[in-house]
Amino acid sequence: MTEYLIIDLDTERWNCKVCDQDLGDARGNYKEGTLVYDRDPTEIHQSILDPEKYEFTFAPDPTFCRILEFYCPGCGTQLETEYVPPGHPPTVDMLWDIDSLRETWIKRGTKPETVINYGPGEEAVADFTPALGSYNTHNHSPHSFS
Repeated sequence: MTEYLIIDLDTERWNCKVCDQDLGDARGNYKEGTLVYDRDPTEIHQSILDPEKYEFTFAPDPTFCRILEFYCPGCGTQLETEYVPPGHPPTVDMLWDIDSLRETWIKRGTKPETVINYGPGEEAVADFTPALGSYNTHNHSPHSFS
């Protein structure tokens, strides 16, 4: 699903790709199974102008923005980062149709983990064309209407 997240279609669970830590129900938000570091954005984006002299310093105002970092509780790998207003719950950035996903991989006759390795590690690949073959028909060309 991402460089560090996979869905085990047999158990329907999110897992960390680095340590195989269970992160929760694959029909839900994986972020519920992570450790969250709620950061002051000024720790990341320091002021460009002197905050003693200027009201606006080009640093994010922590009363308007916070940074949520999501980590695997098993190995500490950072899985995701997001900027949200204070008090906003973690966003849901991925919802998958698990039944359709399973059906697709059954038709292919193989397991996705053995076909696509998009990270981490030295064996990760960026071009999935050989692995997906005819299933990889999505085209980003602005002049293609197929």
